[in-house]
Amino acid sequence: MTFSADAWRRNEALYETIRTMPFNRELADGSLGRDRFLHYMKQDAHYLVAFGRCLAVAAAKAPTPDMLVQLTGSARAAVEVERSLHEGFFKAFGVSAEEFTATEMSPACSLYTNFLLATAHQDSFAVTVAALLPCFWIYAEVGRDILAKPVAGNPYQAWIDAYGGEEFQDGVARMIGLVDDAARDQSPATIASMHRAFTMSTKMEWMFWDSAYRLESWPV
Repeated sequence: MTFSADAWRRNEALYETIRTMPFNRELADGSLGRDRFLHYMKQDAHYLVAFGRCLAVAAAKAPTPDMLVQLTGSARAAVEVERSLHEGFFKAFGVSAEEFTATEMSPACSLYTNFLLATAHQDSFAVTVAALLPCFWIYAEVGRDILAKPVAGNPYQAWIDAYGGEEFQDGVARMIGLVDDAARDQSPATIASMHRAFTMSTKMEWMFWDSAYRLESWPV
């Protein structure tokens, strides 16, 4: 069994919890409140900058030129291509650049990005890419699930199209392949660390969406 297949099997119940959580159910049928979606988009814009940095660190550790090129491209996409989606929603919902800049990271976003950055800087290439994989994979699966049950006039259709679309799905498939290649011939201890990192990021994916639904802010 490949690392990715085993990791997904171990976390499948958690993925189902993510897929059916209130944020994603309401995103799918278009009933998600504007305030909750904007909270999510602002935090996701912060997150993607940190995620791009993590991908860049992983690229610097890449053992092959092909992995280096792939991860460098993914880092650029995280910061440039996906940011255009956020800017489109910010414009549509009347969020100024100043308003976004003044929004600090939520506790969940801060926890998630700090975990990824610490992993990228402190752990091996294999563990780092395992920690980064759930963001790609879970978004692809959630996007594909929602895209399969369209609702006319969904105000969040651009988000659904971006993550459920073929281009993103193909990119995720390449990332899964990269992680499986990185896992090949690793020691049992490293594989165990990869699984811990993958599961931790999967848990934080749930926390990120749940925090947006609760409009999470710092209590002090």
